[in-house]
Amino acid sequence: MVQVDLTQDTYSSFGKNISEIILNSKRKLSEEEKEILIKNRNINDDPSWENIYVSSEEGAFNPELIQSCKFSGTIVFGALKKAKITFNDLHLDCGIYNSYLCDVITGDFNVIYNVSYLNNYRLGNRVILFNIKEMCCTNHSKFGNGILKGGEPEEHRVWIGVANENDGRRVLPFESMIPADAYLWSHYRDDEELLNRFVELTEYGTSKDLDTIGFVDDDSVIKNTNIVKDTKVGKCAYIKGALKLKNITILSSEEEKTQIGEGVEMVNGILGYGCHVFYQAIAVRFVIGRNCQVKYGARLLNSVLGDNSTVSCCEILNNLIYPFHEQHHNTSFLIATTVMGQSNIAAGATIGSNHNSRSPDGEIFAKRGFWPGLCSDFKHNSRFASFDLISKGSYQYELDIPYPFALVSPGQGDNPAISIIPAWWFMYDMFAISRNKNKFIKRDRRKIKVQNIETDPMAPDTMQEILVALDRIIGLTADYLQSIGFELMKDITERKIIYQIAKDYLHQHPDAVFALMDNQCQKKYGAVINKPVKAYKTYRKVVKYYAVRSLMEYCIGEKVDSLNYELIEKIRKLPLYTEWENVGGQIIPSERIQELFGQIKNGTINNWESVHQFYNMCQCSYEQYKVRHALYLLEQLYSRPIEQFSMDIYRNVIEDVRAYACDIYNAALKSREKDYTDYFRNMVYRNQKEMDCVIGSLNENSFLLQLKEDTKEFISRLQVIFKGLI
Repeated sequence: MVQVDLTQDTYSSFGKNISEIILNSKRKLSEEEKEILIKNRNINDDPSWENIYVSSEEGAFNPELIQSCKFSGTIVFGALKKAKITFNDLHLDCGIYNSYLCDVITGDFNVIYNVSYLNNYRLGNRVILFNIKEMCCTNHSKFGNGILKGGEPEEHRVWIGVANENDGRRVLPFESMIPADAYLWSHYRDDEELLNRFVELTEYGTSKDLDTIGFVDDDSVIKNTNIVKDTKVGKCAYIKGALKLKNITILSSEEEKTQIGEGVEMVNGILGYGCHVFYQAIAVRFVIGRNCQVKYGARLLNSVLGDNSTVSCCEILNNLIYPFHEQHHNTSFLIATTVMGQSNIAAGATIGSNHNSRSPDGEIFAKRGFWPGLCSDFKHNSRFASFDLISKGSYQYELDIPYPFALVSPGQGDNPAISIIPAWWFMYDMFAISRNKNKFIKRDRRKIKVQNIETDPMAPDTMQEILVALDRIIGLTADYLQSIGFELMKDITERKIIYQIAKDYLHQHPDAVFALMDNQCQKKYGAVINKPVKAYKTYRKVVKYYAVRSLMEYCIGEKVDSLNYELIEKIRKLPLYTEWENVGGQIIPSERIQELFGQIKNGTINNWESVHQFYNMCQCSYEQYKVRHALYLLEQLYSRPIEQFSMDIYRNVIEDVRAYACDIYNAALKSREKDYTDYFRNMVYRNQKEMDCVIGSLNENSFLLQLKEDTKEFISRLQVIFKGLI
């Protein structure tokens, strides 16, 4: 926060238009003031000095604080008194020194020092401009927004070519854009009327007049910077050593301060609140969300980057990236993708390097939790389910992985088929997947959360994917049993009966060991599905756990201990949605998205603020949507309504969910325990005490301690959750 060493109240004319300032609160220079300005080596293109207006408040203007400057056009000064302006270790006297100002409005207690050219700008209060070569604004500037001014041709409009290099999914940037907006705009391209309305929403309320003035809000500091052109700067922003800032909006506030550092170049875009952009980073045609970091030479071009993301030492071109994206290693690059957040791109990963057509028009689509290994590369087009971990390797053929929480590995030896272990995270690294929700919540430092973000790995979108994976495993098991001549399938041709036999087989042979072949997962050579029986059982447990947990949370909200038929009837009256989409990080029923499109096209919704209000309405009903979906899932698993559940079914549900809840804690503990017991992990420490000092004690792990308490409480509630139905 910029500090002023002065106790008097300050006058502020910021936020009014020029005519009001001149008429209501300003006066022209007195003859004495003109003489002082001339004596202090100031010159003016207007020899009469009639172009300068100062505060009419008594004692608010001290001409001695303006020295060695040149003025042209209209100049309006705010309060200018003797004061010391301080920002961190920078201490400067209030005033204007050794600078050239043309058509400028200053606020109160500004410092303008060594600004070689300042043109068509309006400054707030306590603004510091120190050592700037050029700072100007054209009258047709859009500050990075994809709008047009009066008389401008369509080709002047700035687009962002997200998700695909051929601009086929391009979107217009605007100041309030969030990843949800970019997703809907870029992925529903077959509705021309909707696309035209998106443009109209973006231009709603904007002025076509060629009267734009550059803008720097209160308490902002710009120092040692080369070029600032057509740039709007929010409150409390700190810019130091930037090379070039052109046609951008820098959103910043006292609660979420934005900083731009040395060697940075940013052109044509929107930088979100609370962002840090440092050390030779480059961004061109971009929207960067709240609380993001772009640094260490990162290149971000034609991309939308979601909130709470960190990218450094990497190249990111033509991407739509959801919140909580991590990519901070040398040589990694990401091109022509939609990555749905909570993702981590390892060093050396080259995602999007291999096109398979005669034009660079391929793309990769990865749902949330995407985690490719070191030095991985993929062929366009490829698609990945949620929370897929991709082992290090060069994947030479297109991939379509429909199994969430899976481990994908390249082919071995003479077998080019890839290997997939569905549900791998739940079976082998429960610690990582269990702490996922809380980990991201702790990293969310946004003060204002416009983009709603689901951080729980177990949510309607992933449950939807698990149902698809379960169906796929059953179908592939049926093919396998037929191929080995399974006795019960002899002479049976009806697919429905074959499917049921395969499903029964998976239930009745929990220890069966075999692998399945899924030809759709990789072009040409397919994939081997390993441990399908274990994966099937694990997936079902996860769905049961999610369904019961959601019903339990509903009971807590209703302040009851158990479900009863009255509550079930109440839940059944809630709208049931079975298809879901991850919209920028928020999970929304597909039907509600279509409802939104209808309101946009019929004119009910005319601006993006109203679209965001629609998202928030969906979020307000999210828990209701989830509990209705949870009841649906439980009934789907047992192929009957809950009113027809027998005691055996309830017993089965409770036993499975209790066992799984215990598994979550025990497996998470075991996963983390390996880091303390493995020889190769602890060999670098002289003793146990040193290891505890370096990585912390296992017994004091805050996540595991909390998980233990949560598990105990969950199991206690589980004992009575169905009491009113039995």
